[in-house]
Amino acid sequence: MKALLVCEYREGKLLDTTYELLAFADRIGAEKAMVLIGSDSALPACNSTVYLAEAAKYGEYNPDVHKKIVLDAVQRENADCIVFVHSSYGWDLAPRVAAALRAGQVSEIVGVVDGGYEVGCCNAKMRRAVTPTSGKAVLTVQAGAFSFTGTPQGTPKVERIDIPDGATPVEFVGYEPAEKKDVDLTRAEVIVSAGRGVGKKDNIPVIQALAKALGGELGASRPVVDAGWVDHSHQVGTTGQSVSPKLYVACGISGAIQHLAGMKKSDFVVAINKDKDAPIGEVADVLVVADVMQFVPALTAKLQ
Repeated sequence: MKALLVCEYREGKLLDTTYELLAFADRIGAEKAMVLIGSDSALPACNSTVYLAEAAKYGEYNPDVHKKIVLDAVQRENADCIVFVHSSYGWDLAPRVAAALRAGQVSEIVGVVDGGYEVGCCNAKMRRAVTPTSGKAVLTVQAGAFSFTGTPQGTPKVERIDIPDGATPVEFVGYEPAEKKDVDLTRAEVIVSAGRGVGKKDNIPVIQALAKALGGELGASRPVVDAGWVDHSHQVGTTGQSVSPKLYVACGISGAIQHLAGMKKSDFVVAINKDKDAPIGEVADVLVVADVMQFVPALTAKLQ
């Protein structure tokens, strides 16, 4: 199997998610090639072929032009699967490429199981395995689901792509900063997050009290926000804020990939969960196996 990995380049820099695509390709045992609309100064460190088109000429994003560049690389490489990060770039470009190739698309892959791709369903509360039936497949991979370990190394073999018709009525203007949050968790050194395991909205003040005792901010998982227990400005994860505190305390959070992707850069993680096999335990430095609503008040009292 050959995989063509579509790198992301923003404001003159190669994004680190590029290496997560390499980890995914290794997980499925695929030969790797990459395509980058970027520059010679921001090539990925790898020993694969990199098809390079100049962002200075084609723009950091232009849907019609970038689709043609990716399709050119697909034809040259004869790739079996074309892999994007499940980001705003991938959301927009992947279905355009899939439609042009008349290929099946599998979106937001979080795992690989029995030859199929594992994706979320039922509002990310469950998972199912999906296997494309088309000859080629377009895939998007959830950020944080496939971590690259070690230091990227290697020198790519660069092949240039210069499409003859780059004219388009679309013009890339720039990036617009996200709307300012009521709570900026990205600056917090301590975050205490509430998950569905806290039981009900009335228990949120218990978690908030622990955050206050630690001199931190209240965070939350997506199910808690979706239920209306906490405002969206407190949400941690791929659809919330990505954080990197010195201490992250996860209270009653099972550890869905979408949440882990938003807090994986935390220096030290404490998880409190009555399920000793909860996925959050795989990333926690300390796992407290206990009922959240019994343990947290006791911990808060000690701290006070």
